[in-house]
Amino acid sequence: MSVSYRPVTWNRNKWVYDIVLVGFVVAYILLFLEYAPSLLDVRSAERPILRMRAFGSCAFVMLTFILCIGPLARLDKRFLPLLYNRRHFGVMMCLVAFGHFLFVKGWYFAFNPNIDPYIAMLGANTAFTSWHGFPFEVFGVFALVILLVMAATSHDFWLSFLGPLTWKAIHMGVYLAYGSVILHITFGLLQGETHPFYILLTGGSFALVAGLHIAAGLKETKLDTAMEADAGPDWVPAGRVGDIPMDRAVTIVLPGGDRVAIFRYENKLSAISNLCAHQNGPLGEGRVIDGCVTCPWHGYQYRPEDGCSPPPFTEKVPTYRLRLDGETVLLDPEGLPPGTPVDPVVLPDELQ
Repeated sequence: MSVSYRPVTWNRNKWVYDIVLVGFVVAYILLFLEYAPSLLDVRSAERPILRMRAFGSCAFVMLTFILCIGPLARLDKRFLPLLYNRRHFGVMMCLVAFGHFLFVKGWYFAFNPNIDPYIAMLGANTAFTSWHGFPFEVFGVFALVILLVMAATSHDFWLSFLGPLTWKAIHMGVYLAYGSVILHITFGLLQGETHPFYILLTGGSFALVAGLHIAAGLKETKLDTAMEADAGPDWVPAGRVGDIPMDRAVTIVLPGGDRVAIFRYENKLSAISNLCAHQNGPLGEGRVIDGCVTCPWHGYQYRPEDGCSPPPFTEKVPTYRLRLDGETVLLDPEGLPPGTPVDPVVLPDELQ
């Protein structure tokens, strides 16, 4: 968080994150260039093709991992640290993909220096009705445009300028880009490549991404169903006090589908909306740091007793009332306006 828009500053976590990413990219490309000639088909060992495929496959692996971070964090909270600075991951992946594009453009230009490389690239295959002659290059260019737009709008300035809904819609385009890349590989590389490496890489990526999203969706659906089944007409049972870890939360799904995060801190309980005002991040997956609920996505903070960000920040989220029935926590499903103070439930000595 910052009071005004300013150049991005790096802390230790960001440095480590980015150094690991750069190290992976360099190591992957060097290992691919070194060992791929002896493992893949002879034609793939030509240096221009080898460079294209090194950068292209590296970007594809990175994109696959990026799409797996979200469902992995839903399935196991130990993966939540991977969400930090995920936008850095996306921007670096976009740069690697752009490197792939530059090598491809140079390869097409080498066929005939008298023809514009873009014309040569997009006009090499024009058989839209043929499986083998389909212009697969169009899919790659389309995916790259989406990734470039996402990278260019990754700063919070664009989030504020465009609004959360528009910004989120733009960045959900990563799934459209991924699908386009799959088609780019299927209609292009896999048509002439006989080595199983690329088939296993493409098929394994799709199976992993789809499988993790389905598993995470089933888990969330099961949670929603269980919570809705327990919901009463008035106050909603939200589990036992002992089920809420100290300085963390449990997330409750209301009958209407809204989610509420109930935090335990300083032997008190408070409930706020699960949606961060920044990018609708899951506050219930965060923790209380320095007395404030801290969003696991980008570190936005809110006081648990009133849902307000500490000054000078002005973000607010809705709050909810709580009460105890023995060891059972009860939640009023009627949310209060963002920033409304609510007295925390003070835990009796036997429940602390």
